[in-house]
Amino acid sequence: MRELVVVNSISLDGVTQAPGTPEEDGSGGFAHGGWLVPLWDDDLGAFLGETMGKPFDLVLGRRTYDTLAAYWPSAPEEAGGKPLNDAVKYVASRRAAPDLPWQRSVLLSGDVTEAVARLKREDGPELQVHGSADLVGTLWGAGLIDRFRLVIAPLVLGGGKRLFADGLPAGALRLVSSATSTKGVTMATYEPAGEVATGSFAES
Repeated sequence: MRELVVVNSISLDGVTQAPGTPEEDGSGGFAHGGWLVPLWDDDLGAFLGETMGKPFDLVLGRRTYDTLAAYWPSAPEEAGGKPLNDAVKYVASRRAAPDLPWQRSVLLSGDVTEAVARLKREDGPELQVHGSADLVGTLWGAGLIDRFRLVIAPLVLGGGKRLFADGLPAGALRLVSSATSTKGVTMATYEPAGEVATGSFAES
């Protein structure tokens, strides 16, 4: 069995759009692309280095795939792209025959949740989902996510694509570990923990 781990960066208001560069994704008039870059430090580098320092394959939505494929295949070695280039890239796309030029890219055909469930049943390295907010929502709804490794930035972006859109199934998470960087970024690992429990302070 392979575990499926979501690796993502979000603001305090849940926005995950375009953390890496201003050009990454300006759809919807998003004007804050590159918001994570000024918060980078050794602590954040170590957290992501640990995440990507072991063998893994990728499960990606088409937009995230295109963004990564435009940079990493020809990125300089010191930029650290070897783990991404070496990974098998499983791509979810609504197009029947999309162009997938990045080495080791495989189209997930048919129902994406069934395809990912099959991947999880196979032997192999951890499966990581980077970006791909729409796909994350689909996989969450199907109960396929084993862990979240989130970079939570001390920012309110006021709008943009959110990691969890309205209408997804509710669920609880259990905090496995957390740390705070020198620039106030929270780096947290969560695992699904069943249904949301409710109560009333009036009864305490």
